[in-house]
Amino acid sequence: MNDNGNSKKRRRKGNNNNNGNDQDDGDKKKKDLKGIIASLSLLEEQEKEDEQEHDRASNDDASFIEEKHKTRTKAMLDYYSDFQDCYSEVEESETMKRKRSRSAACAAAAAVAVAADESDKAKPGTGSAAGHHRRLWVKDRSKAWWDECNQPDFPESEFKKAFRMGRATFDLICQELKSAIEKEDTTLRNAIPVRQRVAVCLWRLATGDPLRLVSKKFGLGISTCHKLVLEVCSAIRTVLMPKYLQWPEDSVVRKIKDEFEAISGIPNVVGSMYTTHIPIIAPKISVAAYFNKRHTERNQKTSYSITVQGVVDPRGVFTDVCIGWPGSMPDDQVLEKSALHQRANNGLLKGVWIVGSSGYPLMDWVLVPYTQQHLTWTQHAFNEKIGEIQNAAKDAFARLKGRWYCLQKRTEVKLQDLPVVLGACCVLHNICELRNEEIEPELRFELVDDEMVPEVALRSQSSMKARDAIAHNLLHHGLAGTGFL
Repeated sequence: MNDNGNSKKRRRKGNNNNNGNDQDDGDKKKKDLKGIIASLSLLEEQEKEDEQEHDRASNDDASFIEEKHKTRTKAMLDYYSDFQDCYSEVEESETMKRKRSRSAACAAAAAVAVAADESDKAKPGTGSAAGHHRRLWVKDRSKAWWDECNQPDFPESEFKKAFRMGRATFDLICQELKSAIEKEDTTLRNAIPVRQRVAVCLWRLATGDPLRLVSKKFGLGISTCHKLVLEVCSAIRTVLMPKYLQWPEDSVVRKIKDEFEAISGIPNVVGSMYTTHIPIIAPKISVAAYFNKRHTERNQKTSYSITVQGVVDPRGVFTDVCIGWPGSMPDDQVLEKSALHQRANNGLLKGVWIVGSSGYPLMDWVLVPYTQQHLTWTQHAFNEKIGEIQNAAKDAFARLKGRWYCLQKRTEVKLQDLPVVLGACCVLHNICELRNEEIEPELRFELVDDEMVPEVALRSQSSMKARDAIAHNLLHHGLAGTGFL
């Protein structure tokens, strides 16, 4: 009994000891946790202080760098300002020196000129008009090539190759243009001679070379060459066009009718008509109007052009031209806008024919081939004979473009000046044709203009009946050929 009691007492004492140990462990853990929290707080505060210190240091560095940059910038500005002032003073000094030098040179030149004039006046048999003295500096350029061409013993074949005409025709043009293009010498410089002015223009038109090459060839400035070409072309249009490119008089018209009838058997034909295209650089305005769709599709290269419509006689001499309408216009629209169409509306082409290609409509005064499919024997015969008249205009344009190579390529001439140049080419072509100036075979140009049948190909019922009558007479009177067989 006592043993059980002792055992119970020992167990209660052990339990009390265990409870005390557990409590001590809990207190210890709480203390450790508080220590950890305190350490974390201290670390966090230290980190904040470090960040604040870093920010202050960064701000101090940025302020220092900015201040240093401002100091350097100010120093550089001050330096360049002083340098600019120094340079301005030097430049002003040099400018004054150059002005004084030019003044001294001009004074010396004037003194020499006065002395020379007095010397000339003092000489017996001389007066104040004894001669002009050049007082303007001009760049020294070589014109040896032109001086050689201008010699009487220069080979005729070489002269014709250079200017597309013989010396006699060249002299005729110079003589007729002399009053319009001749300039007088001045006290500053000698005028460019008439022959050289005409030569510059003809060389430019014949070769199509850029102005810089023309300048080297004739020993003149580029701008001077450009000005000469336009001046001479304008004079050709003003002086020579009324004489060499006009609608023929009645007596000449009768002769033209007889010649065309002898060629084809078709009566009352007074001209052969054709429209060609001249390539140009894309204009700055109305680009779409000058876009040539047909040439672009054929060549796979964007093309722009203006049109030249011409009527020729049996020799290929132009009797009417219409120049400058945009390349997007078909042939029938160009015809409607021409002076030739206006002349016909006024009744001046009544009772006569102008033969055109299938690109023109059949009208009371325009005779064109049959274009429908499945032509009859009579219609084939008519087309064959009318084609012989068409060839007169095609061959004329082929010689025109072959003789004046500038018409085959895009030129440096402005669009507004181009009609003057093209008109001059047509006039010069006529002069060469009338004077039997033959073109070299290798210069002949192959025309590639498309012919599009107009939307309204028949404009007159009476003209259709007249064409059928002509075709009937050609076949049944043995005048039609058999090339279509």
